[in-house]
Amino acid sequence: MPESRTLALDPAAAVPPLAERRPQVSEVHGERRVDDYAWLRERGDPEVTAYLEAENAYAEAVMRPTAALQQALYEEILAHIKQTDLSVPYRYGAYLYYSRTEEGKQYPIYARKRETLDAPEEITLDLNALAEGYAYLGLGAYAVSDDGNLLAYSLDTTGYRQYTLHVKDLRGGELLPEALERVTSVAWASDGRTLFYTTENEVSKRSECFWRYELGSSAGSTLLYREDDERYDLGVDRSRDHAYVFLAAYSKTTTEWRAVPAGRPHEPPRLVLAREEGHRYAIEHHGESFYILTNRGAEDFRLVKAPETAPGEENWLELVPERPGVHLDDLELFEEFAVLRGRRGGFGNLEVLDLKAATLREVDLPEPVHSVIPQPNPEFRTRVYRFAYQSLVTPNSVFELDVSSGVRTLLKQLEVPGYDPALYVSELTYATARDGTSVPISLVSRRDVPRDGTAPLLLYGYGSYGISCDPSFQTSRLALLDRGVVCATAHVRGGGELGERWRTAGHLLHKLNTFTDFIDSAEYLAAAKIASPRRIAVQGGSAGGLLVAACANLRPDLFAAVLAQVPFVDVVNTMLDPTLPLTTSEYLEWGDPRERAAYDYISSYSPYDNVVPADYPAMLIKVSLYDSQVPYWEGAKLAAKLRATKTGGNPLLLVVNFGAGHGGASGRYDYLREVAYNYAFVLAELGVA
Repeated sequence: MPESRTLALDPAAAVPPLAERRPQVSEVHGERRVDDYAWLRERGDPEVTAYLEAENAYAEAVMRPTAALQQALYEEILAHIKQTDLSVPYRYGAYLYYSRTEEGKQYPIYARKRETLDAPEEITLDLNALAEGYAYLGLGAYAVSDDGNLLAYSLDTTGYRQYTLHVKDLRGGELLPEALERVTSVAWASDGRTLFYTTENEVSKRSECFWRYELGSSAGSTLLYREDDERYDLGVDRSRDHAYVFLAAYSKTTTEWRAVPAGRPHEPPRLVLAREEGHRYAIEHHGESFYILTNRGAEDFRLVKAPETAPGEENWLELVPERPGVHLDDLELFEEFAVLRGRRGGFGNLEVLDLKAATLREVDLPEPVHSVIPQPNPEFRTRVYRFAYQSLVTPNSVFELDVSSGVRTLLKQLEVPGYDPALYVSELTYATARDGTSVPISLVSRRDVPRDGTAPLLLYGYGSYGISCDPSFQTSRLALLDRGVVCATAHVRGGGELGERWRTAGHLLHKLNTFTDFIDSAEYLAAAKIASPRRIAVQGGSAGGLLVAACANLRPDLFAAVLAQVPFVDVVNTMLDPTLPLTTSEYLEWGDPRERAAYDYISSYSPYDNVVPADYPAMLIKVSLYDSQVPYWEGAKLAAKLRATKTGGNPLLLVVNFGAGHGGASGRYDYLREVAYNYAFVLAELGVA
């Protein structure tokens, strides 16, 4: 490990900006609310811009002592990356598709070859060329027509996740004149000239309209369906057997599907199963049947099938029942088999269902702490299935599974220059929460890190929406591990690691469990001497930013540093404003504060509403100006209130990315610079820089 040395930030290097208080008074449920920093919502207002720029300048001054460390971390991280690389090609029709990266270029290049890898390369999209003139570029849809002639793709050039759909003729490379705005998902019909797509509302960004468009038609797009329930979004996809275009309407608790025959695109969408509150299901098609993954009578889901002409519950035939300890997440259906993806014991699980023999076989995975990620498997007629496997110590590995023999073939493992897996160890441990619940914690460290209560630790968490924090291999994390930092993830309630009950135990009026689980996990790691009680840093983004900010309010004494990335922290005000992106669909996760019980409960933990005069740990709050999911002002308002309220001299930094969205920088080198900056902050505050 590199020799540790002390490197401190310099909070006195400049005068911290102090946002002006401009009280905005409102009344909710008879309670008078005063928001001193609501004016920061005015993006583009010169005074707001000046304040955000002043925060950036202050952060730069405070972080200046870490400039050399940031550069060293960046170079170290980059040294572990094979910069010129190639993905595993997959077959779709007559072509093999893949992406590749080139050293020095920020974005991948998408390409294909006809029939064999010896054929000449055809570049389908060069994102580096498309990014010229933009600070940000995000690729949304990438859908090739059945005949391989046309590519429908969408781009976001601001980070606001507002995509424009283009169509490219892959035979000659020219762009067709079509440019469809605010597209959220897309699927081709069988004829290679009809596109189905969904679009978002201009104000709320809720995906609410389903359209059909014929290329070259003067008639324009035809609206097929509009979703009027503000809790629902729409998404379009194609069945793997190419028989249907599916439209899904989904809320946090309920789904509803419609189907259009892909070979008869002018037929109206047909309802498969009408929505019933609390019923979540997903469908696929095979032969003359719909296969349905459903939570009806099965909290953690079961698999049934029904005739496509009469898919009602009275005609269901159960294929895989609900089983204790197994949560089913997804279904992938092929001509002779199906793959059920889910989780067992908190981590990824794969099962293969032989459709003829009706036998179910679990795929053996070598490490208890791991993640499984589906790879492109677009071919319906196949006897192999591709998936990626990784763990905290095993780099991403793409396997091809022969479903007949069960033989698994490694196609490619991510090459990590300078990495010796024998130096590192991953493990699973459990904290006991204050109500007796066992909370899983995944850990990774170097083998030579002592377990005597002296090690620094970075604890990550999320815990919302039923989203699981699957253990992944991160090349950048080696820079922390090699400096003796233990990296851990607390799989707290509200996530999906342990199934539906785990999710519901950490949302709505049970949300406080998420925060107390995280605090109890940190205390356990210190008590077990895995970490020093004075050297624990915490990290979370988006709803995970809410997690770490809420925990900083609850226990400001527990952490040495807090890294909150695009944090959702102004929960009450955001959930009271239905015009904001995502708000209405989020009522089913957080509650609707227009109802008194929900208002009181959210008010009890909303970080912005619970800042207190206390000696907070060092905090780095990062926001993006064009974030459509968590507006920049949430983190900015929290920073302003903290700066005016907190005691003590620990650094408080607000860093604003003026050219990105929710995910930060889009270019890979720019992104790694952001990682190096974050790590420099954490290492300095943990005293190991």
